[in-house]
Amino acid sequence: MISETKFEKLFSSPLFRYDVANHEALSAELLKEGAAMRREDEGVTKSNRRGWHSAGNLFSRKADCIVELRVAAEMAVISATRRMTKKVDPGELKLKLFGWMNVNPLNGYNAPHTHPGAHWSGVYYVSQPDTDEGDSGMIEFVAPRVDLPHWEILQTSAFRLKRRIRPAAGEIILFPSYLLHWVYPNEMDEDRVTVAFNATFRK
Repeated sequence: MISETKFEKLFSSPLFRYDVANHEALSAELLKEGAAMRREDEGVTKSNRRGWHSAGNLFSRKADCIVELRVAAEMAVISATRRMTKKVDPGELKLKLFGWMNVNPLNGYNAPHTHPGAHWSGVYYVSQPDTDEGDSGMIEFVAPRVDLPHWEILQTSAFRLKRRIRPAAGEIILFPSYLLHWVYPNEMDEDRVTVAFNATFRK
């Protein structure tokens, strides 16, 4: 006979999801701002493939929609951090946000990558073409561990190698920046537009 004395989850990686209130109006303004940005510069190449990635820190722009999104991102980061620890008040730390806009047209995607040097990474979904089939619109996270495939026989989510989700327009997802992730090719004619950001705390 045995008697369980304790159970804990070791080295788990959290994934938070938040709905942004009145996101339709916010996203409409972000699309306009994004169009203006694309007229200003050709963007940069990072993890984006066949898509546009804005240059510089998006949150340095003064447009009302950018300011509103920054506030929502900060709220998500503070909320998630408070959920994860009671020993530190994130409100007493300096928080730096660095953001950029991604536009994935038909067949555009983002290659596997991480965000070194940050604590949290997040994505706000400005527009997400409707589909219930295939991989279009999916973001996939890969477990930061090795030697996991042999656990597949046990069919337990705690030891799965990958996790993919299809967030909805108006949703913020937030995850630790060390998580390897990538975005599946957009299979729709409509652009998939997101604002990604890194959040870093300093004393």
